Amino acid sequence: MSYTYIIIDDSQESALHTKAVAQAFSELEFQGMAFTFEQGLNLVIEKKPHLVFLEIVPSHKKSNLSLAFISEMHRFLTVLPEVIITTDKKDWAFEAIYYSVFDYYLKPIQTIQISRSIHKLRKKVCGDLSKKELKVEVQKTALIEEENQQQLLTKPLTICIKSYGDYRYINANDICYFQADNNSTDIHLNSGEMITAFKTLKHFESILTFPFIRIHKSYIVNRNSITRIQMGNSLCFIKNSNIKLPFSKLYKPNIDLIISYFSKENYVEI
Repeated sequence: MSYTYIIIDDSQESALHTKAVAQAFSELEFQGMAFTFEQGLNLVIEKKPHLVFLEIVPSHKKSNLSLAFISEMHRFLTVLPEVIITTDKKDWAFEAIYYSVFDYYLKPIQTIQISRSIHKLRKKVCGDLSKKELKVEVQKTALIEEENQQQLLTKPLTICIKSYGDYRYINANDICYFQADNNSTDIHLNSGEMITAFKTLKHFESILTFPFIRIHKSYIVNRNSITRIQMGNSLCFIKNSNIKLPFSKLYKPNIDLIISYFSKENYVEI
């Protein structure tokens, strides 16, 4: 992988020396040099390099070069280049830490300094790629899980009533309502057939979700089987039959929930 770089230094001689040392590394691609604060900022914005070699203690004060250059880049760039300080003053090294500089070189720049920086840069880039790859994998996994969940939701639930080696499979869409009968439960189907399961109604309440809703201590109803609700008489009318299931005051909030479900669908109230 190659890394682009620019040099910002008020001394042309010093900038050319930095370039000469950097050219020994095939990984580094030179993009330009600047000699003042303003020229450097324009060059960074134009080229968006990976690295900036920056002088912060210039010989010519009019160049305005300093650590403030790093702060200024934040105003214009979302992703900042890595900054390597190049100067003959070590006094600013401690303050440079607060600007999160990538490296701090004392002039004259030597090959070993750049070599170490390239190794650090490789390690950092590999680490960033690993994090991105991990993030992508997490997103892929979440998407797959969501798709699987959607497939499960679109497939009808099958209820197996097991009794002494007899397995009876019922499509949940075929169930009208459940009715408590002491310690067993009668399952009433759309066809008019009734099947007894030796489980309590409370057990079914704990394992079933929408569209099955408890409306009474003795009844769990399939919301899709309801054609009419009489609030005054506390009754639910079952589709294609004369059956009327009572609902109790305790489960009145569930009745309100059923009504709200209907109103959220393709619905017209007259």
